[in-house]
Amino acid sequence: MKIFPAIDLRGGKVVRLLKGDYDKMTVFGDDPLAAARDFAAAGAEFLHVVDLDGAKDGDNPNFDVVRQLAENSGLKVEIGGGIRSEETIRKYLDAGVWRVILGTIAVKDPAFTADMIRKYGQRVAVGVDINGRKAAVHGWTEVSEITVDEIFARLASEGVSCIICTDISRDGAMEGTNRQLYRELSEKYPVDIVASGGVSSMEDVAALADMGVYGAIIGKALYTGDIDLAAAIAAASAGREGEGR
Repeated sequence: MKIFPAIDLRGGKVVRLLKGDYDKMTVFGDDPLAAARDFAAAGAEFLHVVDLDGAKDGDNPNFDVVRQLAENSGLKVEIGGGIRSEETIRKYLDAGVWRVILGTIAVKDPAFTADMIRKYGQRVAVGVDINGRKAAVHGWTEVSEITVDEIFARLASEGVSCIICTDISRDGAMEGTNRQLYRELSEKYPVDIVASGGVSSMEDVAALADMGVYGAIIGKALYTGDIDLAAAIAAASAGREGEGR
């Protein structure tokens, strides 16, 4: 299983939200590149970045920070948040980003999303953020009527290579991840599933690895010291192979 340490950006700073609430934000640092280099030193290969400002407003105010991470961290950087046009996709890929993540646009514009999946292949992943069993959009500020099964089935039929699924109710809460959800999704759909939200203990990491989930995103637990990144990478490697389907 792949481990994706996470950096959430707001105003250029490293932050975490509690259950997607922008009014419940903790700042963990002013230097995203220093945080990314610490992850690399611990053995990380990947970096999951979310532009929270972009996710909410649909623009890319932290683009220069993301470019710096892609150019100087030594990690494969994936970015989500505010990516709602092909121009933005190209801008990030041209800046050295490894993979872009479509979120709100995947719910709002299925035709565009399918076209980008066909055109860019594995360079485009989709982020499905769920509240209950419904997909949330616009930085989690709005819940749609589309169910998680509806959007997963659609994306799988369109050939998406990877879906990052975040259970908002667990995100930043340090209450454990939704293992039942990820087991169900990984067994049901022929795509690489990355678990996100509430991965807060080594037990979570081991459980996800053992069920064969492709990847896990770890955020707040790294900053609080509840999970040691090097240990998590070792535990993930010891689980079932998550080399993709």
